[in-house]
Amino acid sequence: MDNNFKMVAKTLFGFEDLLAKELTQLGAMEVEKGVRNVSFVGDKGFMYKANLGLRTAIKILKPIKSFRVVKEQDLYDNVKNIKWEKYLKSNGSLAVDATVHSTVFTHSLYTALKTKDAIVDRFRANTGERPNVDLRFPDIKINVHIDRQRCTISLDTSGESLHQRGYKTATNIAPINEVLAAGLILLSGWDGQTDFMDPMCGSGTVLAEAAMIACNIPPNLMRKEFAFERWEDWDVNLFEKIEESLLKKTRDFHYKILGYDKSPSAVTKAKENIKNAHLDEFIHIQHEDFFKTQKAGTDKLHMVFNPPYGERLENLNVEEFYGDIGTTLKHGYPNTNAWLITSNLEALKFVGLRPSRKIKLYNAKLEARFVKYEMYEGSKKAKKQIRD
Repeated sequence: MDNNFKMVAKTLFGFEDLLAKELTQLGAMEVEKGVRNVSFVGDKGFMYKANLGLRTAIKILKPIKSFRVVKEQDLYDNVKNIKWEKYLKSNGSLAVDATVHSTVFTHSLYTALKTKDAIVDRFRANTGERPNVDLRFPDIKINVHIDRQRCTISLDTSGESLHQRGYKTATNIAPINEVLAAGLILLSGWDGQTDFMDPMCGSGTVLAEAAMIACNIPPNLMRKEFAFERWEDWDVNLFEKIEESLLKKTRDFHYKILGYDKSPSAVTKAKENIKNAHLDEFIHIQHEDFFKTQKAGTDKLHMVFNPPYGERLENLNVEEFYGDIGTTLKHGYPNTNAWLITSNLEALKFVGLRPSRKIKLYNAKLEARFVKYEMYEGSKKAKKQIRD
């Protein structure tokens, strides 16, 4: 038990329940939900496992000290008192990022600078040497979080955001974040037991995340690096053991995952990304205009997509476009659960179908809705959904 420590997994607004469930299923202890984060307890091996295996986490932080701050000097003194030599050589490198919600500390860059000064001054006083700042490839990355009078100093175990899975080399105008895509699929309740479709697949992110969920493939296997790989206590054998244990839990998938896009360049990019992710045996991508398609066969279909919102596409006639979504679903896709996310809340009125669920989320900083349309077999039930 002595080897266990507290960690905090950061996530997107609305994904806290999903992340808590993921952590519990992975074997985390003392799982507690916060706002945009979930705290938990585990050992070093579990820290590796969380970074490799969590789909809805953006970062895993390891808090090392928490203290009260009422003035600037409190930050400097407390940071300087931390035994940084446990984590960093005097000629090593560091990077600091800060998040502040405080009347005393109002500027995150200044807070990060003050923290860096305290660490550097400790090394200089003790050894005559000082670590350097390296924003790209530091030996340790330090996170400072100030909420009113409470400051928490953490080591960033992940490095680059965990949405950077490593399989995407090609993107479109408005690519969806991988963590958001995975969270949407999990929120939609898809369990890999039906066919899946993204009718506006862009660079293929939703398709890739759906395939990894269906096959239980760890999402971050393809990342080039995690921050903990530069730590003094990096254990490559343990990491490989954890990786192997996760890979043993993958499962077979017996359905189809289909992607359409009407842009030939998007189709090319999506195919390239899916190939990079080694998921091309599960996913079929076609150059199609969704509005000119119909569902093949009568089996249950699960659909998740991220249509254009109109923000980045000036020529988009939102009323007509979202109206066509409703018409295509109604006439061409019976026996389908269709989920879409949009930040254009006005546009949803033009779909002309009554959603059976509506979930408030954020896509980047845009407030969005994730809505579900249940398309039944037979015209009577479909008619009931059309607004009076």
